Amino acid sequence: MKPRRPFPNERTRWYWASIFGACAAASTLSAADTNAPPAAAPTAPAAPAAPLALSPEQMFEGGTNSYSNWLDLSTGGFLTGGNRAQFEQQHQSWPGPFGGIEDFHYQGNVDKSTTLTMDGHALFDEHDYKLSLELVRPDTGFVRFNYTQFRTWYNGDGGFFPPAGTWYPLGADALALDRGEISLEGGLTLKNLPKITFKYTHTYREGDEGSTSWGPTHPAGDATVRGLGPSFYTINEYSDSFQVDVTHHIKATDLGLGLRYETGKLDDALNISQWLTEPAQQSITDRQGTTYDLFNIHAFTETWLSKKVMFSTGYSFTDLDNNFTGSQIYGSDFGVGYVPSAQSGFGYYGLSGYSRLQQYVMDVNLMAKPLETLSIVPSLRVQKEDTDADAGGMETLGLYPATAFSGLSALEDLDVRERMDVNYTGVTNWVFNARGEWTEGQGNVAANGGLLPVNGIGIPPIQQGTDESRFFQKYSIGARWYPVRRVTLDFGGYYKANDYNYNNFLDSTLNNSANRYPGYLVMQNFDTYDGNVGLTLRLRPNLTLVSRYEYQWSTIYTEPDPTSGLSGLESSQMQSQIIAQNLSWSPWPRLYLQPGFNYVLSKTKTPASDYTQAILASQNNYWTLNFNAGLVVDDKTDLNLGYFYYRADDYQNNATFGVPYGAGGEEHGVTASIVRRLTQNLRLTVKYGFYSYTDALYGGHDNYQAHFLLSSLQYRF
Repeated sequence: MKPRRPFPNERTRWYWASIFGACAAASTLSAADTNAPPAAAPTAPAAPAAPLALSPEQMFEGGTNSYSNWLDLSTGGFLTGGNRAQFEQQHQSWPGPFGGIEDFHYQGNVDKSTTLTMDGHALFDEHDYKLSLELVRPDTGFVRFNYTQFRTWYNGDGGFFPPAGTWYPLGADALALDRGEISLEGGLTLKNLPKITFKYTHTYREGDEGSTSWGPTHPAGDATVRGLGPSFYTINEYSDSFQVDVTHHIKATDLGLGLRYETGKLDDALNISQWLTEPAQQSITDRQGTTYDLFNIHAFTETWLSKKVMFSTGYSFTDLDNNFTGSQIYGSDFGVGYVPSAQSGFGYYGLSGYSRLQQYVMDVNLMAKPLETLSIVPSLRVQKEDTDADAGGMETLGLYPATAFSGLSALEDLDVRERMDVNYTGVTNWVFNARGEWTEGQGNVAANGGLLPVNGIGIPPIQQGTDESRFFQKYSIGARWYPVRRVTLDFGGYYKANDYNYNNFLDSTLNNSANRYPGYLVMQNFDTYDGNVGLTLRLRPNLTLVSRYEYQWSTIYTEPDPTSGLSGLESSQMQSQIIAQNLSWSPWPRLYLQPGFNYVLSKTKTPASDYTQAILASQNNYWTLNFNAGLVVDDKTDLNLGYFYYRADDYQNNATFGVPYGAGGEEHGVTASIVRRLTQNLRLTVKYGFYSYTDALYGGHDNYQAHFLLSSLQYRF
């Protein structure tokens, strides 16, 4: 039997309806010819009802059918010119062709009470993959599986020396670091019984990552040492964790108990190139390895003492054991074994050690609503940490025999934090909020040993004992006002002060000598003032303006040990201002316009810039401009346009005295896309983009241009 063919349109539907009507009339005449009772005189057929008009949402989606599942297939790529590594870091993308499943979603019922949900994507050459599966039966339990992997790109190039035009690149392409996670979770959610969940998670990071710990160079034979040689991290890390949580509701109380065990391994290395292009060129491999085991137990309670008062508590204990290894080796390449060399600086090999951390955390919270318009939330948090560590290895220098070294340390810390949150809505058209936060802390650290002089050259081992006390305080206040229906004003700000005091009761170094580490400081204060205001104007139903301004001022005051002969001073000033303006306008139901502007003024100054031109006041000023527009061309076609501009003019060429810093970048980005609904469940998207970037800091070597083309086909079902 052939499947029934659907009516292709309304005209055909009414044509077949008239045929069925004629057949019904013929049946009536046939009944009269067979002496059947006379039928009533036929009446004129009623005019067919006009089809219901589509809503704007239905017009956009392509019809009255709603589709909860979809599959997006995409292919595209970039065509780049210039510095590929900078492009990859800036756009976090592979600079060539890519494609695959951009997005996939499916949800359906396995049976009457069980739901299956699947989500995912897989973009090849972008190294971006995701798959999640979930099976849920609300009154019984659930099972979830998740896999994700994505890649992060880093430009690992070194610096640029303007006088000689010398640039120190690392490679044509950016460094790549893959991050991933695989997890399996299951739970029992039986009615009136404790809820039990179990989760296993495997995480990993593998690849290379950029670093700004640049190596020393003599660019173009310059006698002054400049830190311009490229460096990068080699990373290989993984961890496995197992967690069980049990929660239950008893009368007015929710309570829970959880256990977590995690084990992992980190095998990382910092690779530094020094004296590039010189006969003494070397590669430094600073390897850091760690294996660890972590055990955690945590619990909580939440109790409604009355309709207006809730009391909650929490507790956590963590025990972390680490075994670590390491070495810092000079060689002709990265990752080589130790071989004595006359040009090698201080290094070490055979480092091995052990550390243990025990952490106790407890918090108590109370939420009270004495009035419908007033809520008060006081809270208390106590944290205690105990740490001890010891290590040993062999220290090296040039051709001298290696010297054994060892060291040990212990740390105790106790912090008590009180916080009070208040929200009030008792004034018409106003919402007020305030918070006060105070932390008192004290602790002590003891250290003995460390690196030794090799053949009488170097720093002697250190003996240190320091008691520390600290007091943190932060006060914030905010308000929102609705003076008229279409106007919203936001006011806010905070003051934060962190005070540290040190009592160095044991210090083997002289604080009036060249080597003042570690017991040099006796006090440091950090103060920050922040204020912000925002304005939202809904001038018309289709026109909204959002404005924002924020100002922040921070200072650091430092006081050294009196025996140093130096007085306290303001060691740093930081000032930031942010100005933002955004507009959203829809002059026509089929058209929207969204321009935006952000301007940031940020500056950090230290006293060192008053005495040497090698260290300048740091500036991080920049502004951005963005514009987006969308047009519904017809019921099946949409057009979108976008523009982005970035400008930072902070570059300062002080190469005569030091290494030039400060971004001198400029970036343009233009995109255009068209969306065409081919059928009710088939949609085609084509997108084009052009990007251009320049940066004076690297003498034009980081400049690039790129063209982007993407086509995507979405099938909904």
